[in-house]
Amino acid sequence: MESTAIYLRSLTSDDLPRLVEMEIQNKELFEEFSVTRQPDFYTLQGQEKRLQRQEENRLGGKEYNFGVFHKEEDKLIGSINLVQVMRGPVQSAIMGYTIDQAYNGRGYATEAVKLLVDYAFQELLLHRIEAGVMPHHGASIRVLEKAGFHKEGIRRKNVQINGEWQDHQMLAIINPED
Repeated sequence: MESTAIYLRSLTSDDLPRLVEMEIQNKELFEEFSVTRQPDFYTLQGQEKRLQRQEENRLGGKEYNFGVFHKEEDKLIGSINLVQVMRGPVQSAIMGYTIDQAYNGRGYATEAVKLLVDYAFQELLLHRIEAGVMPHHGASIRVLEKAGFHKEGIRRKNVQINGEWQDHQMLAIINPED
């Protein structure tokens, strides 16, 4: 999957050094909006286990994870995923993403979201994609709205982040073919 500035692809063991580097460099930013991470998350071994788990879940149709790469620099600058994929009458998933803070504000997150939405609707044949964002994270809400998501409401104490239950603004996009 690619746009003019970025491309998405599954991560491999060759990407592990850059992945660990990116996670460490962005630790403070990412942890502000993410679930609590164990210390081994920031090691090659921890990320290798993560990639193996993601691959097992992909093969089982439970989640789809991709690196976000800057085309011109051919460099990993983020990640994007669809998790909690549900089939049957629901046909939905939850989207999450991160972009290296050095690349924020350039439209890469919006491009990545649009690419993954197209993949989810055209290839995976999903009906609905949801994303939850802490209400004070306006930049992420704007990314999703620019990609076609609409606000649906606030989920109170939805996700535990840094030991605290946090509210989330829920946004969703529906497959226009359905």
